[in-house]
Amino acid sequence: MIVAIQPSEECLSDLVFEGIDFVRMLMAIIQPTKLQAVRDALYEMGVERMTVCDAHGYARQRGQTATYRGVEYQTNLLRKVMLEIVVNDDFLERTIETITNIARTGSQGNIGDGKIFVLPTVEAITIDQERRGPSAV
Repeated sequence: MIVAIQPSEECLSDLVFEGIDFVRMLMAIIQPTKLQAVRDALYEMGVERMTVCDAHGYARQRGQTATYRGVEYQTNLLRKVMLEIVVNDDFLERTIETITNIARTGSQGNIGDGKIFVLPTVEAITIDQERRGPSAV
């Protein structure tokens, strides 16, 4: 079981990290059929780096019934795709809006469209050039 905890802005403001600017990590869980459209839309707005992982899980959907060779069975975990994207604060809201608009199915969305989690990232470092902070994103 994975539990993600986001400290409140109040808690973050009490921490002192001199000389370090915060960047944010978005963990977006979306339907696999929406992956290419989301990638294309993010690329057009300037978000060119992301990690894509296969994910399985359920929330309100609680799985679904399927038939294979005439036998009905229950699938408890549904296939999703998780995007991990690290952005500077100036890209945060635009990235969230783009993902929600493109990943939504139907005009108002449906159960199972996904979730987005926003986490503070204290440090980002490129391995090849050893850049740190927002310039590494």
